[in-house]
Amino acid sequence: MRKWLVILLAIIMAACAKQDKVDALLSKMTLEEKCGQLTCPIGFTFYGKDTDSTWLSDDFKGMMDTLPLGSCWAVLRADPWSRKTVETGLKPRESARLLNMMQRYAMENTRLGIPLLFCEEMPHGHMAIGTTVFPTGVGQASTWNPELLEQMGEVMGKEVRLQGAHVGYGPVLDIARDPRWSRVEETMGEDPYLSGTLGAAVVRGMQKNVCATLKHLAAYGIPRGGHNAATADVGSNRLMSDYLPAFEQAVKEGSAHSIMTSYNTIDGVPCSANEWLLQDILRNSWDFKGVVFSDLNAVNAIYATQHVAADPVEAAALALKAGVDVDLGGYNYGGFLKEALQRGLVTEADIDRAVRHVLQLKYDLGLFDYPYVDEALAEAEVGTKENAQLAKQVALESSILLKNDGLLPFGDNINKVAVIGPNADNMYNQLGDYTAPQDSGRIVTMLEGFRDKGRVEVSYAKGCAVRDEEDANIDEAIKTAKGADVVVLVVGGSSARDFKTSYEETGAAIVNTSISDMDCGEGYDRSTLKLLGRQEELMQRIYAMGKPVVTVYIQGRPLDMTLAAEKSNALMTMWYPGMEGGSALADILWGDYNPAGRLPISVPRSIGQIPVYYSQPATGDYVEESGKPLYPFGYGLSYTQFEYSDLRIDTIRDGDELFRVTVNVKNIGPCDGDEVVQLYIRDEVASIAPPSKLLKGFRRVHINKGETVAVSFCLTKHDLSVYSTKDGWHCEPGDFTIMIGGSSESMVLSSWVKLE
Repeated sequence: MRKWLVILLAIIMAACAKQDKVDALLSKMTLEEKCGQLTCPIGFTFYGKDTDSTWLSDDFKGMMDTLPLGSCWAVLRADPWSRKTVETGLKPRESARLLNMMQRYAMENTRLGIPLLFCEEMPHGHMAIGTTVFPTGVGQASTWNPELLEQMGEVMGKEVRLQGAHVGYGPVLDIARDPRWSRVEETMGEDPYLSGTLGAAVVRGMQKNVCATLKHLAAYGIPRGGHNAATADVGSNRLMSDYLPAFEQAVKEGSAHSIMTSYNTIDGVPCSANEWLLQDILRNSWDFKGVVFSDLNAVNAIYATQHVAADPVEAAALALKAGVDVDLGGYNYGGFLKEALQRGLVTEADIDRAVRHVLQLKYDLGLFDYPYVDEALAEAEVGTKENAQLAKQVALESSILLKNDGLLPFGDNINKVAVIGPNADNMYNQLGDYTAPQDSGRIVTMLEGFRDKGRVEVSYAKGCAVRDEEDANIDEAIKTAKGADVVVLVVGGSSARDFKTSYEETGAAIVNTSISDMDCGEGYDRSTLKLLGRQEELMQRIYAMGKPVVTVYIQGRPLDMTLAAEKSNALMTMWYPGMEGGSALADILWGDYNPAGRLPISVPRSIGQIPVYYSQPATGDYVEESGKPLYPFGYGLSYTQFEYSDLRIDTIRDGDELFRVTVNVKNIGPCDGDEVVQLYIRDEVASIAPPSKLLKGFRRVHINKGETVAVSFCLTKHDLSVYSTKDGWHCEPGDFTIMIGGSSESMVLSSWVKLE
C-alpha cells in the first residue's frame, strides 16, 4: 500500500509541477502571443525545396515574427491538393530535418521560445511520402481485432514522431449509416460499441508516441441526403446513445488527448459552436483534459456558410466560448480574437483557458525538454519492411469473404488465372483518401500479388475504368479471360486524387464528372451505389462466359453487389486494403490464409433501403424487395465452419460487472481458422424505445481444426443501461435477451437474464 501511495504522490507532484510551469509561462505572454498559440495554419507552404536543399519560406518566418504560431498542420502532407509529389515533397529524413529547422526557428527566434506543435494526418498511416500505408478505417474495423489495431496505431504514431511531429489526426469514430456519404471509408462502421472498442485500441497504440485526435465530434456520419458536412437530423436520446459513445470510450479507455469538432450542425447548432457538446458533455461529463481542435476552417464556417455569426469576429468568439481551443487552418483566432475581446464577446479568461490546454499538451509531450528528433532514425525506421508486414496482416484480417460456392481456395486444377478489372493493377485505387504519393515499388497491386506468388500463369486486362466510359476495351478482357481456368475480377471504386481535380479550401475534392476515377473520398458523395463507368457491362460479359469467377470489390463504401452476389462463384470485399493489398489477396485465394474479416457496416440491396443498419427497430419488407440487407453487419465467411454450444450465463454482481456469458465454439471444418464470436443483447422493455439488438461483446479467436474453445464475455451495468434526457444513463429492471453467434443475423444461441 505504501508503495502505491508513494507512486500516486509522485504523479500528483509531477502534475502540479507541470501546471506551475504552464501558469508561469502564461503569465508572461502578451495577448498576441496567446492568440498565436491558438492558431494552427496549413503548413505545406512553409518550406521550399530543390534537389540540393530545403529552406523555410518567408511566409513561415513572417508569421512567426508577428504572431507567433503555436502549431502547424500538414507541413509534411503530400497530395494533389498540396501540390507535393514524390519528387517535390519530402522523404522521412528530409521531413525530420525540416521540422527540426522550424522548431529551432520557433525556439530561438521568438520572444518566449515556445516550441511548435506539429499536427499531421494519420487515419490509416501518416499522410506523407515513404510512410506505411495501412487499410482505411472501414477495413481496420473489419478485422474486429483490437490487439492488432493497437499495434497498427503504435507503428503509425512512431512513424509520425520519428519525423518530428507530435499530433496525429485519427482515428475517425463517426458512426456511418448512410453509404452515400463520401467519408464512410475513414470510419469504423455503423456500430458505436465496435467503433469505440477498436478506436480506443488505435488511440492506445498511437499515444505511445504521439497525441491522437478523435474525429469528428459529432454525428458527422449521418448527413442529410448523404451530403458531406450536411446537418445531422438526430434527437438528444439517439445522439447520446448512438453517436457519442464511441468518442466517450476512446476518451476514457484510450485516454485520447485531443478531439476535433465536425463541420455539421445538430439541430441548427454548429458543432464548433456547441457549448453543450464541448463543455457539458466532453469536459464535464467525460472529464476530458486535452485540446479541442476545429476541423479545417470550421470556425470561419460558423459565419461564412452556417450564418450563425454576423462576421468572423463573432464566429471566433462563439467557437472559443463553446470550447474550441485551436482554430485549424483559418486565422479567425489569430486575426479576430483581439477584437472579440475589445467588443466584450470573450474575456481574457476564455483565451487563457484555451492557451492553458495547448501549453499543457506541449509539456505533457515533453517538447520543452526534447524539441528535436534524430534525422537518421527517421530514415532508418519509417516505412520499414517490418511495418509493411504489419500492414499486410491488417489487410489479411480485414478481407471479407461474402460468398464461396467451393471455388476457394484455389486447388491444383488452377493453372492459368486471368486478373481483370479497373482496380486490378492501379496502386492508388487501393490506397484510399488521405494517402500521399508513394514510390510504386513499395505498393503491391492485385495483379502484382498474383505474379509475385509465382504459382500459375497470370494474364491481365484492365477491361474498363472505374468511371470513364471512354477508357474501355472489354473485348480485350474477354479474350484474356478465354484462355484462363479462372477469372479474378477486381472492380469497385476509387478515392485516388489526381492533379487535374480541383479542391475546396478544406481540402475536400470538388466532384468532377469526366476526368477522375474518384467515386469516393471526402467530397465525393453519391446519389446511387451502382458501379460507375462500364463496370457492370464488363461483369455481365465475364459472367456470361461460364468460367469460374472470383469478384473482388476494392471500395470505400458499400456498393451495389447484387449482380456479383448472384453471378459470382466467390465474392470478396477488401475495402481499400493499403500497400500490401495484392499480397493479401493472393494469400487468401490460394489458401495460405483463411479469411475471417467481418462487415462493420451493412451492405444494402439497393439505395432505397437506406438506412439499413442492424440495430434499428424491426421493419418489414418493401413491395419491390426484402427489407433486410444483402449482407448484414458482422457477416463474413471462412474456409472452415464453426459450431456453437453450451451457452451459460452466470450472475456475478462484482462491482460494475453483472453477468458472465460463456459459450463453446468448435471448429468442425477442414482447416484451422479464426471465428469472430459476437454477443448481442435486446432490452425487452425500456422507457426509451430500444434497438432491435445491440452488439455488446466480440472476440476474434483462432481455433484449430477439431478444437473447441470456451469464449467468455462480461456484461456490465453500462452494457445494460439506457439513456434518456430525463435520467441520463441508468439501468432499468426487466428482461434482457442474450444472443450469441457469427453475425447480427446469425444468432445461433440465445437466453435471457432478469435485471432486478
